Amino acid sequence: MTSPLPSPSAASVLDLAPVVPVVVVSAAADAVPLARALVAGGLPAIEVTLRTPAALDAIRAIAAEVPSAVVGAGTVLTPEQVGACTAAGARFLVSPGWTQGLLAAMRGSGVPFLPGVSTASEVVALLERGVREMKFFPAQAAGGAAYLRSLAGPLPQARFCPTGGIGPATAPEYLSLPNVGCVGGSWMIPADAVAAGDWARIEELARAAARLGEVRDAGGTCR
Repeated sequence: MTSPLPSPSAASVLDLAPVVPVVVVSAAADAVPLARALVAGGLPAIEVTLRTPAALDAIRAIAAEVPSAVVGAGTVLTPEQVGACTAAGARFLVSPGWTQGLLAAMRGSGVPFLPGVSTASEVVALLERGVREMKFFPAQAAGGAAYLRSLAGPLPQARFCPTGGIGPATAPEYLSLPNVGCVGGSWMIPADAVAAGDWARIEELARAAARLGEVRDAGGTCR
């Protein structure tokens, strides 16, 4: 399955923007201004990770107050979290790995999902189950762009959002690959800018991240 996105502007989470910000929200009050800054900078798909107690409240606030954002939940580990995230308004789900139970819950959620993989066998197992879009994690530690380039030949039907250790210097190499739809990262959300409420700085960093897709588009590869 290709995990269709409930949006008229894109068929998949992988096609919304070249970069998906991976957000760790410590204070729910920061969620809305942070999301607005990211969207204004050209990054509408926002993955809020379930790493803090504020995560579900942050997803709920962004879903309610930033309609131009496509907010998703990351670090989804259990079927129970799948239900809690979709109830809060998450429009896509991302996991660092997958089990049969978690995959079944994500498939039944009604929203797009990106189960995590780091080996060829995991990719084949998901393809066997009809899943073609995946998170490649931890990207840099698991072999980086060279590994994904090697998978493109034997497994061209799989598409990836690599995440983990990626920054503005390494993102273009990933984005040049035919089996990469977007990358995930947090470099455009520096902790000091969030702490200072410097949303203008985050917007500018997001705008620079969004421009990384221009190199790939100029080369004739479509998202």
